Amino acid sequence: MLKIEGLTAFVTVAEAGSISEAARRLRLSKSVVSERLAEMEKTLGATLLHRTTRKLTLTEDGTVFLERATRIVREVREAAADLAERRGTLAGPLRIAAPVTFGRMHLGPALYPFLAAHPEIELTLELDDRRVDAASDGYDAIIRHGLIADSRLVAWPLARSRRLLVASPDYLARHGLPASPSDLENHRGIFYTNRGVADWRFQGQEGAVVVRGKLALGINNGDVSRDAAIAGLGIALLPAFIAGPSVNEGLLVEIDVGCRPEPEFVFMAHPEGRNPSAKLRAIADHLKKAFGDPPYWDTLR
Repeated sequence: MLKIEGLTAFVTVAEAGSISEAARRLRLSKSVVSERLAEMEKTLGATLLHRTTRKLTLTEDGTVFLERATRIVREVREAAADLAERRGTLAGPLRIAAPVTFGRMHLGPALYPFLAAHPEIELTLELDDRRVDAASDGYDAIIRHGLIADSRLVAWPLARSRRLLVASPDYLARHGLPASPSDLENHRGIFYTNRGVADWRFQGQEGAVVVRGKLALGINNGDVSRDAAIAGLGIALLPAFIAGPSVNEGLLVEIDVGCRPEPEFVFMAHPEGRNPSAKLRAIADHLKKAFGDPPYWDTLR
């Protein structure tokens, strides 16, 4: 007889691409995950995974079996969560990905009291600045700053996000204070590489204004972008939730070029076609209240 533990191990390994990563996600040892896979393959009488020293791939049988196994595992988890919710309890596993800097500065502190109030929620929060694929990487939801362009995701806005054009006092003393978007073309820029383009975007009276500066540094992390600006490496366009404290301390200077940076949002997004659980909706509602409207990181300045 097939066991849900074996199905869960198989689905997680297929999503993770390795037994070691699946073991980490399931909080089990590699040997336990391997045993569960072997037991399920024996029960089915089929090999589901090709294992080599370098990689792990699905067999033809494994590919066919994965779709239904994934659906079964998800439905069992949702059924267990529904029963808990009928008892008025938010419970069960939840896996969310978020950017490193936002997670450290704002998401974690906002989540701690919620998790303390709902101890039966088993949250795995993974902080990663890469653009993860919520569906294929096995996340219940992702939290992102900016626009969600993936049509496979359903996005919930959590908070507005104002952005600040900033540089260090030392950099501006050496290179001058830009007074218009065109002035920025002669300045060195620190650009967030996950956006895919090295430019600054503003809202002008006649529409969008896009300016390309000279690349000083491309980086996929907000902390390093801020620190590079503080070090005088160039000008950066950063969210207020990252740059605001440094502006308040005088480490960075906000630059006014006569038009505002394009506004953005902090989103939570879940894969389309999945019915979001009550605990995921509860976390989203809690975060919206915790961040505020306008968000506290704007009103502190």
